[in-house]
Amino acid sequence: MKPCTTSWMIALLCLALASPAAGQAGYSFKQPISKTIALPARAGTQVMRLFSQGDSIRVVTSHGLFTYHQGSWSGEPFISGLQVATMDAANRIWLSNGRSIWAEDGNRIPNPALLPGESIRCLAWVSPQTLLVGTNRGLHTWQDAWNRIPFPEEMVVNSLAVDSEGNGWMASNQGLWRWQDGHWTNFDEDVMAPGHESNYLALEPDIAEGILYFSSEKAVGALAVDGNHWMARGSDGLPYGPVTRMAINDGTIWMATEKGLIKKDSSWHYYAGRRWLPNDRVQDLLPLGADRIWVGTPEGIVELASIPMSLEEKADSLERVAEARHNRLGLINRSKLASPGELGSSFLENQDNDGLWTSCYLIAQCYRYAVTGDETARIRAVRTFEALERLETVTGISGYPARSYAGASDLVAPSRSPHPKNWHYSADGEWQWLDDTSSDEIVGHLFSLSLFHEYVADAPQQKRIVNLIDRMVSHILDNEFQLIDADGLPTRWGIWNPDSLNRSSNWMYERGLNSLQILSHLKTAYHFTGKEKFEKAYRYLIEKEGYAENALRAKMTHPFEISHSDDILNFFPYYNLLRYTEETDPSRNLYLQSLRRSWQAVRSDRMPVWNLLASSLLGEKLELDLARDALEDFPLDLINWSFTNSHRWDLERDEFPGRGGAEQALVALPAGESNVFRWNTNPKQLDGGGSGLSEESGSYYLVAYWMGRFHGYW
Repeated sequence: MKPCTTSWMIALLCLALASPAAGQAGYSFKQPISKTIALPARAGTQVMRLFSQGDSIRVVTSHGLFTYHQGSWSGEPFISGLQVATMDAANRIWLSNGRSIWAEDGNRIPNPALLPGESIRCLAWVSPQTLLVGTNRGLHTWQDAWNRIPFPEEMVVNSLAVDSEGNGWMASNQGLWRWQDGHWTNFDEDVMAPGHESNYLALEPDIAEGILYFSSEKAVGALAVDGNHWMARGSDGLPYGPVTRMAINDGTIWMATEKGLIKKDSSWHYYAGRRWLPNDRVQDLLPLGADRIWVGTPEGIVELASIPMSLEEKADSLERVAEARHNRLGLINRSKLASPGELGSSFLENQDNDGLWTSCYLIAQCYRYAVTGDETARIRAVRTFEALERLETVTGISGYPARSYAGASDLVAPSRSPHPKNWHYSADGEWQWLDDTSSDEIVGHLFSLSLFHEYVADAPQQKRIVNLIDRMVSHILDNEFQLIDADGLPTRWGIWNPDSLNRSSNWMYERGLNSLQILSHLKTAYHFTGKEKFEKAYRYLIEKEGYAENALRAKMTHPFEISHSDDILNFFPYYNLLRYTEETDPSRNLYLQSLRRSWQAVRSDRMPVWNLLASSLLGEKLELDLARDALEDFPLDLINWSFTNSHRWDLERDEFPGRGGAEQALVALPAGESNVFRWNTNPKQLDGGGSGLSEESGSYYLVAYWMGRFHGYW
């Protein structure tokens, strides 16, 4: 199955290359993309070797030799079981099925005298007359006759190469050997580090630079004619190994492993999982330029390319994704895929937190409109505001927004939450809505509605917003700081009252978090309505119930369990609370202390929105370079693929697991190497993800990018 929808990736590539901004003097970065190279059915998918020959690409599969030229394939299967191939100085390809050797033109070499169980593993022409043949039991040479090289011990030969000085090299499980002046020398007996364990896997010469690259069980390295040798292990940044094949192009080193692809330029990059590869076992590599490579696997070929792109161009691409596949009746959330990875099978259904994630899309559009004045942003913001407004009006309960809604006749998906949720019909019979509304919805609504009021809405819309905010916060205030559901009882998470937060151990974890939220909600309502009841309630909570002091500990940290799902509930309220609290309010300093503490707690998560929120409110530039890096790393493929990093060498582990017992790293992984598309996920989790049956909306990126633009950070 495909790691991505090829047509979509091709369209994206064309868009980026044709865009006026791409490649101009303005800021841009290299965006990696992956697209499937469709082999002809007759070739199979088991790709063994890849060769460049003029303007054609030659592909050896287990069934034969096939040629790709100007978008078309030629070649027919002629044998099964091909395992090994090499190219001679005349660009002629030689093939082997493990026992026999022949050229693509039919020229044959007599079979070598193989021992029982011996099979050919690698080939290399060291001169027009001399062929080296490595097997699982030793080394043979062909010079019009076969000769077995007598080594002290039987060995498995993994790779053969010729360096810039014409010397032959052999990587084996009994050392790294050089053939010079007719003699073989084992470097392990004299100079190689014992950590290589005398087991070498891959060799790749860079003739122009006079360098021979090699890999061993625990490292990759280079032997250079000028003496500038080097070596890299996991502690030096090597993501995984052993490396089984290498390819060099313009200073970039590509490395194949059994669990993914590695790229080394000025830094290390790791590509694994269905986002990038159809199969993590990389069998061959063919660079087609500094920023383009074909990768052969047992399940076909992908082309990895890095295209110049600006952050705004990426935002535009992700907005098109959101509009094409994520708008359900004005609500913006992830979409589902009927077939893994097939975007053409996309469909939409209700989800438990449609209100929160739709609010995030509105936040992005508000900032975008404030920065650009773009009419499209205004239209999308208005549409999204009306969806949020409908979430409240559809329930028929003043100030109580639903989690989600659907048409009265629509099929609805049951909630996946362990807490009971029920669907109800609206009074007019046109809609159905989902109850048990959470604090997530309230946090998202109040943040996004305030931005819409300030930066987008016209006068009639502003009046509707003020009335909506009034109703929502009045509902909470009139019901003793609780959200009251259709059954007359509080919802599971809509609790902000002092008896629960201050006097019940069941709410110890939420005490600081929910105190922060309700103070922000009351300040927001007072700012927009001017009604004294909201200010009075605010004063009561900080003066009588200590909510400002509670808010100092809004983010629960070690030694307690860390919940990333609460971070959005933590950070969004700071924005309005600090914007709408007077400078003379003594509690303001407590809120600033709380924010700084929360920022330090999530700092290693490298979630760009938290960097931006904290920077804008604290008046400092808090690792905005890392925030920008995170946006650059954000993948264009938003499909929820599984990811596995627990095997990696370069990641420092946290001795403590994450929530739910999942193994985690000490520092966040780049989004392209994990599956971080939302702020409620653990960016340090090593393994996880899904089976390619959903696609995210991209709001994670859009909010961060446009918030950063709004505050002038990029």
